[in-house]
Amino acid sequence: MPTKEMPIFTRTFDLLVWLLPVTNHFPRQFRHSFTQRLLDTAFDLSETLQDANNRSGQARRQMLSVADEALDKLRLYLRLAHRLGYLKPGQYQHVATLVAEIGRLLGGWHKVS
Repeated sequence: MPTKEMPIFTRTFDLLVWLLPVTNHFPRQFRHSFTQRLLDTAFDLSETLQDANNRSGQARRQMLSVADEALDKLRLYLRLAHRLGYLKPGQYQHVATLVAEIGRLLGGWHKVS
């Protein structure tokens, strides 16, 4: 019987699936700087969560702290994208909701680790 994936992995995957096509509409002159940093941070978050899942004890707690730092950076980049007009208000509301949910899930995981 397959095990059910943790919700944080599903939500992070949903974030990446949503974010990749949206960033294709960001201004071309920022695709290799700002857009790349935003995407790298989102992928780093996902990879760090996977790494944390493969560890236990203090190593897991450390990886979850690194993931929390990546989530903070992601929030910053998304707010900046919204402020610069690269994300429409509805898009920002959607992604902010996703990120907030990931943050709650991450906080809960960190508490039980």
